[in-house]
Amino acid sequence: MLSVLGNSVRACDGLSRRAVLRAGGSGLLGMSLPDLLAAEAVQTPQQVRAKSVLFVFLYGGPSQLETFDMKPDAPSSIRGPFSPIAARTPGLRICEHLPKLAACSDQYAVVRTVNHPQNDHNGTHFIQTGYTLPPADRGSANVAATDKDWPAFGSVISYLDAQTHSSTKNPFPPYIYLPRLLGHFAGYDINGQYAGWLGKAWDPLATAIRKRHAGDNPYFRACTDEELDFRLAGLEPLPQVTLDRLNQRQGLLAQLDAERRRLEQTERIGNFSTRRQQAINLLMSKNVAAAFDVRREPEALRDRYGRNLFGQSLLMGRRLVEAGARFVTVAWDMAVRGDDTTSWDSHRDLTRVMKDHLLPGLDQGLPALLQDMSETGLLDETLVFVAGEMGRTPKFENRGAQDGRDHWSYCFPCLFAGAGTRGGVLYGESDEHAAYPTTNPVSPADLAATIYSSLGISPDLRIPNALGQPVPLVDGGRSLHTVLG
Repeated sequence: MLSVLGNSVRACDGLSRRAVLRAGGSGLLGMSLPDLLAAEAVQTPQQVRAKSVLFVFLYGGPSQLETFDMKPDAPSSIRGPFSPIAARTPGLRICEHLPKLAACSDQYAVVRTVNHPQNDHNGTHFIQTGYTLPPADRGSANVAATDKDWPAFGSVISYLDAQTHSSTKNPFPPYIYLPRLLGHFAGYDINGQYAGWLGKAWDPLATAIRKRHAGDNPYFRACTDEELDFRLAGLEPLPQVTLDRLNQRQGLLAQLDAERRRLEQTERIGNFSTRRQQAINLLMSKNVAAAFDVRREPEALRDRYGRNLFGQSLLMGRRLVEAGARFVTVAWDMAVRGDDTTSWDSHRDLTRVMKDHLLPGLDQGLPALLQDMSETGLLDETLVFVAGEMGRTPKFENRGAQDGRDHWSYCFPCLFAGAGTRGGVLYGESDEHAAYPTTNPVSPADLAATIYSSLGISPDLRIPNALGQPVPLVDGGRSLHTVLG
């Protein structure tokens, strides 16, 4: 008999998965994290549906009543300015300005009942980590990221991959953010997108697309190739720096590792070592620089996605997943500080901005992505997740320049596609005003469990936090098996 956390378990019968995770994660079995992950894999093999995740982040909070959960029978003060049209999915009330998404709705599932209590833009932490925002000093705008934050999905996946492979030598960056880190266009550094307490070594690699001027919005206009240069600076080697020379330099660095190894128990040195190895991998890979060059795509395909920043970022996201990235976030971000008409944060001028820019841009780019990935077979092994950090108030304000909706995190939609997703499914139902779930409410923890499970990662798995204490990847969430099939 073996006593684990006060409970007697017959060793010959095998420990339960939860017992192994709790005991191993607490150090009671003397297991390192790689040992623990290996034990988890043996104990409960997970069905792997996806090799990668592509997260399409509609930052600002798209209105459910102007997109995928319209209420045409509600009073005019609720239903808003647009009408629904027929979709391939029976019962889906989709906006008239999303005709292409209506025509391909059999390729994706709509979850209509996502909800959380963070009724502001700090829902970015919830939607990218599955966890509530921890207390911290977040600057004057109260949105800044800190090292107390829970690590983003992409950071956790990068970390687990490195642990289970006992290496950081995957030549392709595992977690990438496009077209810039969230908020950086408008001068913010928003929480939820980083590795937080897991350590900076697992932060995303981000491209750095620039704007013409401070008030420019490249999401709302056609962009030139010069403006759509996603390539990473420094990856094009100088002619005199050959791979042989890089190998020699790496060999010299390896000679120092034995002396440095005893120092790598500290977080700062460990992060530096991981970052250094990642940089070497980038320089030595022949495929990384090419993957970030969107100009290699056929002109007709680029036109299909749309030559605006959102469309080309989606195309770049597909390229990076195809090249080997494990988690790619494509963010439709706020482009101009203080101007909520440049993103999905539709407090005002909703009718014009959604009709002329937001809905047409989404309706061109997202169907093109799904079609492109389906034609190449990439959609079979990639989970596509589309969401904002919240929705909008059921009450539609239409008084002069107001014409909009405020923040509403208590019921809003998200989409899943690919990797075994049951296309044409509607999951959950909201009330008559799209204000609250009436069936199947979905929490951010449920979304996290769904994303991790699709990759074959058990949501029950524990990783060490900043204090070395084992904490679960997901707290109380359940995978949406009805959606994933």
